Amino acid sequence: MAPASPPPFDPRGLTRPAPVLLRYYTLVSLAALAAFPIAWLVSFFRYETLKYSFGEDGVSMSWGILFRREIHLTYRRIQDIHVTRNLLQRWMGLATVSIQTASGSATPEMQIEGILEFEQLRDFLYTKMRGARGLAESATPPALEGAPATPSDEALVLLRHIAADLSVIAGSSSGEGSSS
Repeated sequence: MAPASPPPFDPRGLTRPAPVLLRYYTLVSLAALAAFPIAWLVSFFRYETLKYSFGEDGVSMSWGILFRREIHLTYRRIQDIHVTRNLLQRWMGLATVSIQTASGSATPEMQIEGILEFEQLRDFLYTKMRGARGLAESATPPALEGAPATPSDEALVLLRHIAADLSVIAGSSSGEGSSS
């Protein structure tokens, strides 16, 4: 009897970091020595409020009590994904998945911490990122003509204008070449 293959990775079940992240934060806070209580409280509140959401259009992350911070990235904005693991993270089975966009910042736009399935998450994000780009790059002018336009989809409207202009240019240049 063949072994059953594992179910496909579904990140929609990942809404909170793994409990081992709090232990990691505690060990990192210990390195602050005298400032341990303050460093640990900041890390504890970050852990307690950290939430993730992986949807069809993008990934969201939120945290904070006094100063709430929320980040939402669509898959089409993602430029690169990095997985980093320091010695302590490797020992605890953790990693940080850093997501970079074309924002011009040297730091990642989002850093997902506390996920034990970091390799599967990285592969999922790469698949979604390439899928979003593949849809945008595979659009041809005939496909654009039949697509419904909404007022908020400025890119689609612009692409339709460009496709129409290119077809006029192609028609006029092929007509000139055949008359000589």
